[in-house]
Amino acid sequence: MVSNFEYNISTKVVFGKDTEKQTGSLVKAFGGTKVLVHYGSASAKKTGLLDRVLASLDELAIPYVLLGGVLPNPRLSKVYEGIELCKKENVDFLLAVGGGSVIDSAKAIGYGLFHEGDVWDFYIKKREILGCYPVAAVLTLSAAGSEMSDSSVITNEDGWLKRDAVSDSSRCKFSILNPELTYTLPEYQTMCGAVDIMMHTMERYFTAGDHMALTDELAEGVLRTVHQSAYLLKENPLDYDARANVMWASSLSHNSLTGMGNESGGDWAPHMIEHEIGGLFDVAHGAGLAAVWEAWAQYVYKTDPTRFARFGNKVFGLPLTDDAQKDALAAIAAMVNFFVDVRMPKNLRELGINPTKEEMLRMASQATNGDAKTIGSFRKLGQEDIVRILEFANR
Repeated sequence: MVSNFEYNISTKVVFGKDTEKQTGSLVKAFGGTKVLVHYGSASAKKTGLLDRVLASLDELAIPYVLLGGVLPNPRLSKVYEGIELCKKENVDFLLAVGGGSVIDSAKAIGYGLFHEGDVWDFYIKKREILGCYPVAAVLTLSAAGSEMSDSSVITNEDGWLKRDAVSDSSRCKFSILNPELTYTLPEYQTMCGAVDIMMHTMERYFTAGDHMALTDELAEGVLRTVHQSAYLLKENPLDYDARANVMWASSLSHNSLTGMGNESGGDWAPHMIEHEIGGLFDVAHGAGLAAVWEAWAQYVYKTDPTRFARFGNKVFGLPLTDDAQKDALAAIAAMVNFFVDVRMPKNLRELGINPTKEEMLRMASQATNGDAKTIGSFRKLGQEDIVRILEFANR
């Protein structure tokens, strides 16, 4: 039976060429009177994007302050810096110019401005989120889906814990999506993004319980599109249509659409395992997901091999036979072959790390709060299960 659900996405999407020039008018329309322009590396300056965004604010005499330096796996220390800067400058609107890391950092700053006390409390589930200062995005990397999601992931350097906070209040007021802004990305980042998009969809697809037929078809369409577009971008990184499809898939994959009507809220075990890997070893998120996915899939597929078989048929065009387990293994192999084709790691060794047994136990313990909880819904995983998955991924 299809589960009850609510769906309310408040983000205004402005999609297409030169749309970053509308930034100022959009900030004004959403009530911003002083803006924190938050960005990551020097690329935003080198490409001229930052200048175009600032010019659009200048045209409408909207004052702003700048805060760059956001790293992949965005750091809590930068969030603290942003909160203090915004309080000092009386900022009332947060504009992220970058990818998911920058947007997540801006959301965390927004939480910190809205509440008293330590913003990290929300990431360790110590306090309930009651609101967030308005956030918007000019997207430069199709990957995390933060431009339409309710999620923010931050890494605390004290213990290198990577944790998420989720609230509808953090959804971007508007997101500017110009596929041309992703032209200059290295192939590695493009393919990390493609993997992340597919994983966000798959986390909602591989779940226990009943599924809604239309939602399944939407998810499978997103997966097929990203899979096909990744190959096109390998051949021609300036393929506008392929960039556009991947950018829109990024938003659809993580704005909750591809999970509506399904019985559980998603599995998320590969993400939770990768968060521990990313926190400890500071790896690219998409690459980390690719490195653990086969190990997770091989560990859990017998729970419902027909689900994996359908995935292989609908996404990769594999034939269905009378042997669901055989079909499931073929689907897993097809996904791993995709990782190989787009030069993503298929295990931790290829990711460039070799965690010790002690480090694997530490990660499994942190993911389960000392084995006090399980992760995942397709199959619930405890501390020992996660260690075994990490051992398989570390082969």
